[in-house]
Amino acid sequence: MEHPPVDNSPQGNFQGANLREKDLSGRNLRGADLSGADLSDSFLHNVILEAANLSKANLFRANLLQANLRRANLQEANLIGADLSGADLREADLRGATISKGEKILVKLTGANLMGAILPDGSIYD
Repeated sequence: MEHPPVDNSPQGNFQGANLREKDLSGRNLRGADLSGADLSDSFLHNVILEAANLSKANLFRANLLQANLRRANLQEANLIGADLSGADLREADLRGATISKGEKILVKLTGANLMGAILPDGSIYD
């Protein structure tokens, strides 16, 4: 799979970018602006997204295994089908994020750390 031209330094600007089906595994995107970006079906294993802006991003079926999403802004992001197994979501803001259809949760969170995360309903996970 060909890598997209991604600024590997912190603070990259990918607002609204089409990164669908891209392999960004292991990249340092700390503090990056990915608001409104299409990351559906992307591979984001071990990616550093600490304090990144992923508001309104499409993470449909994205693989975020072991990703660092600490303090990330995931407000109103689409997380349906995303695999967040082992991800660090401490203090992440998930307000308004889509994680379920009706009563069925459709996000894999096995081993994820949600300590202090703001959940879609606005409550804080403790």
